[in-house]
Amino acid sequence: MMNFRRYVALLLMVQLAAGCSGESAVGESAQNSAQAAPATVAQPQEERKLVLAFGDSLYAGYRLGQDESFPAVLERALAARGIAAQVANAGVSGDTTASGAQRLAFALDGLDRRPDLAIVGLGGNDVLRGLDPDETRRNLEAILAELQRREIPVLLTGMLAPRNMGEEYVARFDAIFPELARAYDAEVYPFFLEDVITRPGLMLDDGIHPNAEGIEAIVERVAPMVAEQLEDPAGQTPAGRGR
Repeated sequence: MMNFRRYVALLLMVQLAAGCSGESAVGESAQNSAQAAPATVAQPQEERKLVLAFGDSLYAGYRLGQDESFPAVLERALAARGIAAQVANAGVSGDTTASGAQRLAFALDGLDRRPDLAIVGLGGNDVLRGLDPDETRRNLEAILAELQRREIPVLLTGMLAPRNMGEEYVARFDAIFPELARAYDAEVYPFFLEDVITRPGLMLDDGIHPNAEGIEAIVERVAPMVAEQLEDPAGQTPAGRGR
């Protein structure tokens, strides 16, 4: 069980900073828009799996080297497991679920082929802005519906609401990811920063983004789930493996 008291304190500080700057706390800049192009990546070879990492700055690699981002580290972790895969980094700093929903088709159409898996990590900016959880749910549902329409399996990496936002808000927000995963038969990793945000040595000095060691810790947990989905496509429905 994570230390929610520290989590709440960290998010309160970030919310204050966001209010002063007018920028999203989990984003690098408010200038990122729905028309932002997906990251330029080498085209995958036919024998390699293709994974789309679709998220915000937690995926994009905020203040990290290109080879230290979540997609880059995940790609190496899969290779260490004997899985040849390209993990395309479609993380955009500052993205809310709304902007993610608007750019999804553009990101998918920019790939050389249909991905074997989409990993979706959005929602952090929504909760830090105090957006209505119903809006977050609708946007994520639109993303999952589009991926299902294109027959792309999904792994959701979730977010949790800070406890100072009240029991009702917390209950509504925290339920979004597991409920949508069940509805769309997707896998879900409940909290992207689980056991990382509470350990200062794994976080940047902003207290909200993981450092390179933090990304490694996250990938250590997420990689087995990704590997299972890539290795067992016959066991997946078009929208992923249910939980």
